[in-house]
Amino acid sequence: MSIALIFPGQGSQYVGMAKALAETEPIAAETLALADEVLGFSLSELMADGPADELTATENAQPAILAHSIAVLRVMEERLGRVTFSAGHSLGEFSAHVAAGTFSFSDALKIVRLRGELMRAAGARIPGTMAAILGLSDQVVADVCAGVTTGTCVPANFNSHGQIVVSGDISGVDEGIVLARDAGAKRALKLKVSGAFHSPLMESAAKGLGDQLDRIQMQDPKFPVISNVTAEFVNSAKEAHKLLVQQLTSPVLWRDSITTMLDSGVTHFIELGPGGVLCGLNRKNAKGIPCQTVGEPKDVEAFDE
Repeated sequence: MSIALIFPGQGSQYVGMAKALAETEPIAAETLALADEVLGFSLSELMADGPADELTATENAQPAILAHSIAVLRVMEERLGRVTFSAGHSLGEFSAHVAAGTFSFSDALKIVRLRGELMRAAGARIPGTMAAILGLSDQVVADVCAGVTTGTCVPANFNSHGQIVVSGDISGVDEGIVLARDAGAKRALKLKVSGAFHSPLMESAAKGLGDQLDRIQMQDPKFPVISNVTAEFVNSAKEAHKLLVQQLTSPVLWRDSITTMLDSGVTHFIELGPGGVLCGLNRKNAKGIPCQTVGEPKDVEAFDE
C-alpha cells in the first residue's frame, strides 16, 4: 500500500473543532496546549467555543486548522504505517511539511499565524475577493480572466475538473463572474474571504512570509511533499522555502497534485484535520481510490476497524 497524507486548507475550520479529540486523546490535548503556549493565547479555546467570526479570521483560522491537523497526525502516527507522500491545499501545505519534518510544529504555528496576518493586511491594503466558477474548463476560465478589463482577475485554485476559483480585486472578480456566467458557467459565486489569495495582490504578504521563513530552521523533508505551485515533488528545504513563498501569489494546482501522486503509485489517501473537503474532491480527482477523513474520535475508531 502506498499512502499519501493530505491536509485541508482555510475554510475547513468550525466551532468545536478538535474539542472531542482533545477530550479523548491525551496527545491531541498536549498538541493544542503547545499551540496555546507558542502563540501566547488560547487558540484551543477559540477552536472549541468560538465565536465563529473570530475563528474565521484568517490569522486565527490558519493556525487553528494546522493545530487540528497535527493533533490528528500525532494521534494517528503509529497507525499510519509508512507514508509515501504528503500534500496540502494552500495552508495545508504547511501541515504537510510538518508531517514530513521540514520544520517543527512550533515554527509552523508562528509562520501560519504571521501568514494569516500578512494576508489580511494585504487584503486591507488592496481590497480583493475570490469566486468559485463551476462547470467551465481550465481554458475557458483562463479566457474569462483574460477578458476582464476593469481590474485583476486570475485563476487561483484548480480544485477539480469544472471547479476553479478565481481571485483579484473586487471590480475584476465582479466582472469575471459576469463573463463566466455568459460563458456558460453552472455557478459563479463570491467566496467569503478577506483578500485576493493566490494572486499578484498578495505580493507584499509573500515578501513578509519569505523574511519569516529565512529565520527558521528547515530540514530536507523525510518524504516528498507535493508543491501547490508546481504539482511536483519537493525534496529539499531550499526548494520548499522558495515554493511556499511563491504559493501566495500562484494558483493552487490541487487537481494536478493528486494526479502526480496517483501517477507515482499512491493507492490510499488519508485526509487529516477538520472537515473532509479534500476527500470530497477526490471523488472527481481520484475516482475509485480510497480516501479516509480523520478529524474526530469517531474517525479514529473507524480507521482502526
